[in-house]
Amino acid sequence: MATSQTQRPDYPTLVAALDAHQGQTKYGYTFLDREQDGNFYSFEKLREEAMRRAAHLRSYGLKKGDRVAMVIPEGEDFVPTFFGAVWAGIVPVPLYPPLSLGKLDAYVDTLIAILSKAKPTYVITSSKVQTVIWGGISKVASIKGVITTEELLKPAPEGASTEKADVGADDLCFLQFTSGSTSTPKGVAVTHGNLRANAWAIMVDGLQSSPEVDHGVSWLPLYHDMGLIGFVIAPLFHCVSVTFIPTMAFVRNATIWLRTIHRVKGTISFAPNFAYALAVKRAKPEQIASLDLSSMRHFGCGAEPINSTTMRQFVETFSKSGLKPSAMLPCYGMAEATLAISFIGVEETISTDIIDTDAYQKHRRADPVPVEQLTAGKAQEFVCCGKTFARHEVGVFDDSGKRLGDRQIGELWVRGPSVAKGYYEDPEATERTFGNGWLKTGDFGYAANGNLYITGRKKDIIIINGRNYDPQRMEWIVDDLPEVRKGSAVAFSRPGPNSEELVIVVESRTPKPEELKELIKQKISENLQLVPADVVLAPVGTLPKTSSGKLQRAKTRQQYLDDTLGKEGVRTVGGNAEKVVVAKHVAKSLVGRAQHRARRVMEHTLEIRSVADAMEKLRLASDYAQKRVTRLLG
Repeated sequence: MATSQTQRPDYPTLVAALDAHQGQTKYGYTFLDREQDGNFYSFEKLREEAMRRAAHLRSYGLKKGDRVAMVIPEGEDFVPTFFGAVWAGIVPVPLYPPLSLGKLDAYVDTLIAILSKAKPTYVITSSKVQTVIWGGISKVASIKGVITTEELLKPAPEGASTEKADVGADDLCFLQFTSGSTSTPKGVAVTHGNLRANAWAIMVDGLQSSPEVDHGVSWLPLYHDMGLIGFVIAPLFHCVSVTFIPTMAFVRNATIWLRTIHRVKGTISFAPNFAYALAVKRAKPEQIASLDLSSMRHFGCGAEPINSTTMRQFVETFSKSGLKPSAMLPCYGMAEATLAISFIGVEETISTDIIDTDAYQKHRRADPVPVEQLTAGKAQEFVCCGKTFARHEVGVFDDSGKRLGDRQIGELWVRGPSVAKGYYEDPEATERTFGNGWLKTGDFGYAANGNLYITGRKKDIIIINGRNYDPQRMEWIVDDLPEVRKGSAVAFSRPGPNSEELVIVVESRTPKPEELKELIKQKISENLQLVPADVVLAPVGTLPKTSSGKLQRAKTRQQYLDDTLGKEGVRTVGGNAEKVVVAKHVAKSLVGRAQHRARRVMEHTLEIRSVADAMEKLRLASDYAQKRVTRLLG
């Protein structure tokens, strides 16, 4: 039974919530390693570790309001460091680590762009990661240096303060950079008050959670809002324990997620739609039979469009493992609203709305029709994402800003205490998105009987011959083909002589590419009465994705038009391709680090006595980099 709302403490800030856990040794976070061994941090231990790391950060001269970028792959390093910065009033900027060595060029370019916007004083990362990112760090003027996670493990410097910062609800807590699925990443300014409101919405109004009953399980990246807010911050506010699986362990074997839930008797977990499809695809019958998922209260699904077929297949597949249909919890949210916007009720099962395709595509209406129309290809199905939370409001508006009624399709606008202050130091973008007291989500959808239905991203809508098409519907059709890599289909339009034309791009290793192309055209035609003008097969792992794993339709389209599709990342032929890319960035990092030190010396005359000495160190570093490259290439 969940703890009643009247019994719950309500902390004004994240610092206050962390401080309140002094003496709390029963609940906390367990960080699993690749061998599935766990290291448990009680909330009291986490508080003590945050204080110690806060002292470390203050010893570097960091003070309240300063930003620190965090490029930390390991959760056991990430979480205490994040809380250490927050305890000191320093603003963390979580950033994703290099995920693919072959795509380091694109990664470093993005890193430079984000660091230039956030203007951090230091970058916190591991000794290993810094060897490939210094080339980018050195190009950002605000950065004084790098603090390694290894340094933060040492005893705190003598005399450095462990006192908690004096922060209030309106103070900036951290910067959450958006995933960039439709545009350049922007830094969402999340306040302590935003986190307090959204944590209450998630853990109390949405999940009706309880420390005594619930245990979260997450493999989600901690630099992403669903992983960080949903499984680190919100559970801390409400004292719910969580077990963290390394993200790459899930990527290598999706069933580790369900096996961990079975082992720890997890009750809460969230993931994007693709993860549920992957779990169904990867789980073998004997694994399904050995799992016990009866403890699960909430399997949340959000962060990307929800495929009703995927949800039903997941429930059907794992009902053999004791999964209850009511455990599936479709939801809607975004970083600009801190995280969560709407949930279905905890006792509800998945429901969908079947609407007339013609009215939807031509008139932006969601007219309900019988299910038979769906099987006849004359209707579309959308998953119910529930109602918004107390003290929050969602409205549907047309292009002129007029509020629409039930079953009229328009852009969803949100307001309430969870909505962030805006984009960090970007007043124009803030006014466009947060102006007039509403957050303009950029998502199309409609309301019916108080429930929300999300139909797609406004920027991604494909218009052909005057009809609106959602790209994800086409992508899901193609995704079901066994020759197509799961979750790697992209639909968009290109200019044509009379109207826009449809293009489908997929990742595939098929030995019969022409047959697959024809099959894709056939499937799209059968389901949508629309023939793609072009179908492109890209090498596996080459389509552009955001830091959270979402495919970037706009960037894919641009690469298609520029004839660079499938060529991002490693372009060198042969087995040494990845080595060449890594070696190049190691060399750039060595030189960049030396240049940074030389510049700092010239500016402040700190570490080296003369400019001549600095330039000599730069020359030696360059020579060393050349030798390192030679060794790496073997």
